[in-house]
Amino acid sequence: MDFEPSEKVKALEAKLKAFMSEVVIPNEKVYQAQLEAGESRWQIPPIMEEMKEQAKAAGLWNLFLPNERYGAGLTNLEYAPLAEIMGGSPIAPEVFNCNAPDTGNMEVLAEYGNEEQQQMWLLPLLDGSIRSCFSMTEPEVASSDATNIQASIVRDGDEYIINGRKWWSSGAGDPRCKIAIVMGKTDPTAARHEQQSMILVPLDTPGVKIERVLNVFGYDHAPHGHAEISYNNVRVPAKNILWGEGKGFAIAQGRLGPGRIHHCMRSIGMAERALELMVDRVSNRVAFGKRLADQGVIREWIADSRIEIEQARLLTLKAADMMDKVGNKAARKEIAMIKVVAPNVALRVIDRAIQAFGGAGVSDDFPLAAAWANIRTLRLADGPDEVHRDSIARMELKAAAKKEQ
Repeated sequence: MDFEPSEKVKALEAKLKAFMSEVVIPNEKVYQAQLEAGESRWQIPPIMEEMKEQAKAAGLWNLFLPNERYGAGLTNLEYAPLAEIMGGSPIAPEVFNCNAPDTGNMEVLAEYGNEEQQQMWLLPLLDGSIRSCFSMTEPEVASSDATNIQASIVRDGDEYIINGRKWWSSGAGDPRCKIAIVMGKTDPTAARHEQQSMILVPLDTPGVKIERVLNVFGYDHAPHGHAEISYNNVRVPAKNILWGEGKGFAIAQGRLGPGRIHHCMRSIGMAERALELMVDRVSNRVAFGKRLADQGVIREWIADSRIEIEQARLLTLKAADMMDKVGNKAARKEIAMIKVVAPNVALRVIDRAIQAFGGAGVSDDFPLAAAWANIRTLRLADGPDEVHRDSIARMELKAAAKKEQ
């Protein structure tokens, strides 16, 4: 396996690193200050739109999308180091229009949407002029098993009627969020994985109600937000169905593969930033007569962090390479493995950095506490660790059984 970046990717890496250090990182505090100073936390800080225009002008836009018609045409392996760089700041992915859940939704529309759906929703998303959310998880069922989903999508002439309650619809708090991809059951009597469908629901449709925005460890993640949404007799045109009835589970599996590995790439980027902050902090702080960097235990933290980051990065690159060469389905074990490894590695590195910072580490003066809260959600998002571990074990057992035959 050769993971050496192409000249094209090296050039993008250099531009992206420079943009991050010159534009994004210095504006993190500006973004937060504007967010706090506005009439509502659910308004978009002006600095975000300014940075987005700069990113467009720099050619650092829609880098995630392998579809050359709409995106940069990069492979998963080519995109990996770029996503990692973006992961170093919580506001960076949106700056480059590479933020979840919009990336996954754009991939769905590009892959499964028809021409009319693409014109109406994909193009504005690609331009960054609107946002979207993904309504799959439900509060009343264990949604780690997507076949549990109870929301109904019922055909009525030239329309579908949607009823159900969803939560953790990330991005729905954003005032620019105009469209939801909703997953529900069109035929509860069909085969287990053919009962579900996905449908496009504009958020201004009668019957759609954002009930509340959920906090994550006390963070509201404004102006993005994670919403609980009720769909009460919501009627949309039948043409809003994606791909066709019974294709929801297949779409979900196609969507979650790239989405999972993108999360992992960004997690490694945040781990790198936490390590960088830790090294800088311990190199300049003195306790008990010597630098923190001269304490043996802290050197172990630094060494372990570097080792774990490199291991996670290599597994991420291997998974990305396999997705490119043999497809997402054949690479599902590697995707599952990195989905477990990357968030856990990032959490350990961030935790060590917090410990090295002392009281400052758990404050909002530094990005570590918020980063820990963000990354911790990834042990649940797109499937909990336990589901991925079970999947890995089943594949191992199946492979062993084949060898014995």
